[in-house]
Amino acid sequence: MPTDEISVWHTDAFRQLARPLAEVLGDKTAKAFAGLRVHTVGDLLRHVPRRYLAGTELTDLTTIEQGEHVAVMARVAETKIRQSAGRGGRPTSRLEVRLTDGHGRLNVTFFGRQPIVEWWERQLRQGVRGIFVGKVGSFRDELQMSHPQFVMLDEFGGVVGHSEEKERIADLATSGLVGMYPASAKLPTWTIAECVRLALDLLGPIDDPWPAWVRTEADVPELAEAFRLVHRPATRGEVARGTDRLLFDEAFTTQLTMAYRRADNRRHTAGPRPRRPGGLLDAFDARLPFELTAGQRDASEQILADLAGDQPMQRLLQGEVGSGKTLVALRAMLTVVDAGGQAVLLAPTEVLAAQHYRTITDLLGDLSGGQVLGAPENATDVVLVTGSLSAARKKAALLKIASGEAGIVVGTHALLADQVQFADLGLVVIDEQHRFGVEQRAVLSERAQARPHVLVLTATPIPRSVAMTVFGDLEVSTLAELPGGRAEVVTTVVDARHRPAWVERAWERIAEEVAVGRQAFVVVPRIASSGEGDERRLGVVDLAERLASGPLAGVRVGVLHGQLPAEEKDAVMAAVASGEIDVLVATTVIEVGVDVPNASVMVIWDADHFGISQLHQLRGRIGRGSHPGVCLLVSAAEPEAVSWERLAAVAATRDGFALADLDLVQRREGDVLGADQSGRRSTLRLLSVLEHADVITVAHDIAEQAVVRDPECATPGFADAVTEINRLDDGWVQG
Repeated sequence: MPTDEISVWHTDAFRQLARPLAEVLGDKTAKAFAGLRVHTVGDLLRHVPRRYLAGTELTDLTTIEQGEHVAVMARVAETKIRQSAGRGGRPTSRLEVRLTDGHGRLNVTFFGRQPIVEWWERQLRQGVRGIFVGKVGSFRDELQMSHPQFVMLDEFGGVVGHSEEKERIADLATSGLVGMYPASAKLPTWTIAECVRLALDLLGPIDDPWPAWVRTEADVPELAEAFRLVHRPATRGEVARGTDRLLFDEAFTTQLTMAYRRADNRRHTAGPRPRRPGGLLDAFDARLPFELTAGQRDASEQILADLAGDQPMQRLLQGEVGSGKTLVALRAMLTVVDAGGQAVLLAPTEVLAAQHYRTITDLLGDLSGGQVLGAPENATDVVLVTGSLSAARKKAALLKIASGEAGIVVGTHALLADQVQFADLGLVVIDEQHRFGVEQRAVLSERAQARPHVLVLTATPIPRSVAMTVFGDLEVSTLAELPGGRAEVVTTVVDARHRPAWVERAWERIAEEVAVGRQAFVVVPRIASSGEGDERRLGVVDLAERLASGPLAGVRVGVLHGQLPAEEKDAVMAAVASGEIDVLVATTVIEVGVDVPNASVMVIWDADHFGISQLHQLRGRIGRGSHPGVCLLVSAAEPEAVSWERLAAVAATRDGFALADLDLVQRREGDVLGADQSGRRSTLRLLSVLEHADVITVAHDIAEQAVVRDPECATPGFADAVTEINRLDDGWVQG
């Protein structure tokens, strides 16, 4: 955070904690901390130890993970010297050490000339306790550290051998309860501990940002005391007490912001948009060739009830892949048009906006023809606004929007431009909310005479604890069932490394489906190829060329990716929709919104590069008609790799809600909630929305009390908390 932004804070606590780390530790150290997502003094003080060592305790080796930089205390279970041929035929030696905590184990390996290896072996005697510091890797599916720094301790806890570095490491085990910080190669745990001590000393006394009544209700200590308890604890009970406060702060900051947003929404009025009998919605419903599912009917009733009220609707519609969210949203938009207003559907990409436009116009038929000769009396105009529109087309669309002739407007970020004016904006539908910042979403609302209703769509099923944390200002409607007539989709993992014949069979399966009139998708995680030799990773363009000239010769193959001109992307999607392209080789631009009922096969290339939810979303592009679908997850990763667990989970079930829970467990909250993708800091450092649902609930209840006691958010600490969350939310933009 730039220095000149610190002045926005109302409290001394927020002001001091917002200080850039470079001011305290210097530019070089601050740059090293950036890799740990630590940028400010507050980030550093909330960068708490992952575990604690006591002078006589061994580390629980089951808690360490591959990729961590750790300091562990363990006993030597066994050692073995092995010889092997080195470069030039010269023999090399390695010492293999197995560490134990009495239950788990960790392998340690040292390489060197025979004399030094023998010296290491004498230091690492069986049964001797030691501290080992290094990065955890993996070899033959077992955790391993190569060449860690170490000191061995005698039976009284003293250091075997002497050096400044050894004494420094030994201090970890001889100074009471010492925290082991999440570290990096540039910042070992003891360096982080020294930086924390410096920050604590410089911080000095600070006033707590929360009023005393909040701390009492939450049963947590003051903030300054919490920092001392987690960084300089005397007992594990003190650690727990300090951690409770930091967990509460993360939950309360978010819940307070959501509570004030809900209160702000209640203070505004919206133009009621009640359903009009005999209008456009009734005409549309009468033409539907199928019955709405029970879930679609229930969600629609909730939404239409909100639209009829004089407070702005703030509702999230979450639904399983293919559950019909667009249909429910369209019924809401038609209700608003019937009531004399306009509705906007805001999509994050041009491909998705164009797909929504085609879907809506196809569903409406001549009801989307506007007031032209021969159109039904209730017809409205549907227009598309994207950044790539020609000047003439954009001008025509803007005129229809301004005059009110266009009842439904579909578009991208281009709709947020200043020149877009509405006659009577009544409803804003936002697809994939995490792609738009709070201020961006407010832009359209500010252009309406009364605050418009807002309906947010998400294709990723969201566990309740996540919904409370991220979408806590929204009411939630859920579509869990699929419409009737949807075909079954069988998912299989294809081992490309050890069974290349299976890959050839995948292309044969596509050719067979095309031969009987079906279509297929091939999804690739990258546009351009990368790497060399056995590690070469094919991109969209090269794979498409290889398929068109090889196993899919004679098949009409198309290519789609985000770097194509907008006109070309539209033309490709139109060709797929019309059946002129048999096989579309694409990146994840087809992840959501693409509706090709004739598509029955999907091959996801290098599937291990995708997360669980993304694989599930991609798979949702097939099986949307009456034809059974086949999804093949092709991976060259070793079958023992962690990524195969994701692939196996996706192959095992089509339950998006179960997969969403598993995705959250595996990827942690930061990535799932969008923080990692957008490259900004997450407010969640300690809080797990799965593990700490009780903390979130307590914070939610106290936040509601806070709004009642202080409806204007005049309490300085409250104002700072809301400011912080809003500033981060405004970074949630992924154009």
